[in-house]
Amino acid sequence: MIERSPHLSAHDLLDLVLDAGSFESWDEPVDISGHTEEYRAALRAATERSGVDESVLTGRGLVRGRPVAVLLNEFGFLAGSIGAAAAARIVSAVRRATAEGLPVLASTASGGTRMQEGTPAFVHMVDISRAIMDHRAAGLPYLVHLRHPTTGGVFASWGSLGHVTVAEPGALIGFLGPKVYELLEGKPFPAGIQVSENLAHRGIIDAVVLHDELPSVVDRAIGLLRDPVSESTRERRTGTVGRRATAWESIELTRADGRLGARDVLRHGSDATVRLQGTDEGERDSAMLVAFARLDGVPCVVVGQDRTKQTPTSPMGPAALREARRGMRLADELGLPLVSIIDTPGAELSPEAEQGAVAGEIARCISSMATMDVPTVSVLLGQGCGGGALALLPADVVVATEHAWLSPLPPEGASAIVHGDVEHAPEMAEQQQVSAIDLHAIGTVHHLVPETDEDTPESLARAVAAEVAHRLRGLLADR
Repeated sequence: MIERSPHLSAHDLLDLVLDAGSFESWDEPVDISGHTEEYRAALRAATERSGVDESVLTGRGLVRGRPVAVLLNEFGFLAGSIGAAAAARIVSAVRRATAEGLPVLASTASGGTRMQEGTPAFVHMVDISRAIMDHRAAGLPYLVHLRHPTTGGVFASWGSLGHVTVAEPGALIGFLGPKVYELLEGKPFPAGIQVSENLAHRGIIDAVVLHDELPSVVDRAIGLLRDPVSESTRERRTGTVGRRATAWESIELTRADGRLGARDVLRHGSDATVRLQGTDEGERDSAMLVAFARLDGVPCVVVGQDRTKQTPTSPMGPAALREARRGMRLADELGLPLVSIIDTPGAELSPEAEQGAVAGEIARCISSMATMDVPTVSVLLGQGCGGGALALLPADVVVATEHAWLSPLPPEGASAIVHGDVEHAPEMAEQQQVSAIDLHAIGTVHHLVPETDEDTPESLARAVAAEVAHRLRGLLADR
């Protein structure tokens, strides 16, 4: 059974996340004179019970010294429901945060639209969404923390528009309130679906975060999205790369257990990382990593193919490419450089992949990569097989490790087509000029990272990060 976190009120959350004494309220008193006497009495009673005058508190504060605007639901006030006054507060706060250039942290706990105000309150969700998208269009971060419970129009508007979205453990999160479903359908809503852990597993939210971890997650995310480039702390590997191995020998090296992967680059080459999960639209493929990272002092978005998660029984499917495109969109929107890491034995070849539009996703990744508005660096890290590899290749600068390679098919497949067997794979690898050294000679790869016989995944990951950061600094300087 999933354990639910203790309930946090809006004021509890302010005390937890913001630096002591830093909160400044932006809220004006609420005028309830236009409502019926019955509704006014309900509002006064809600204030007395909850200690707040509306279901939303807004203002600004500091998170470990970083300025941030906050929008906080108070579930104790009429189940955190959103009426006209609460909606106006949210819109006003978001507009003010945009004008002041502040990131926004929103924390929801709501049953949705306030039924006492009906459709006029319901349509205010459009105003809230419009203000948030204008904030995002200004290149400003919008972070969302979903608390128990978050349902209805709140989850279907400002609860689902974050650049990064996390939730409490065990929180009820869904569009349809389970009590409403049971009354309408005459049976309980299936268990385990509308809980935060399932949403993270399905790629709808990015993570489930304990209360004590929330301040560090917010601090790290804002730092990655807002802090400037810092000085390099890692040493680049320079010098000419000579041909020390055949193409086939390099291929075998990149396929070997213990070879570095995208996870190693993030683990050993990034000063700070916030992982994102899934497309945020209900798909997740662990073959693709998407993260905000700071590679050797340079903040960026990383999309990377994870070699450890790609097997004959779980290949990289079209959902993984849709995750990559999420990363590309975030990079463009937030004005962050994009780093793509290529390391794949190939995209999924199956009826399911065909019906999932794998070819179209490859094409859309290529076209997105080729038309990014921010600096881009792609890294040919190891295996680079087929359209799945090509999908992440187009970039301002292409970096490759010495033994990396890129081919239309696995050399065994090329051998089968040309010779009718797989024994000619080494010969085909040479003929097709798949090696990074050959690709550097013809200009497809711009820079090579030398490898040594003493390399570990950590040492090579650090060298890759240093080279990528060096190239990003150059691209940023040219802007």
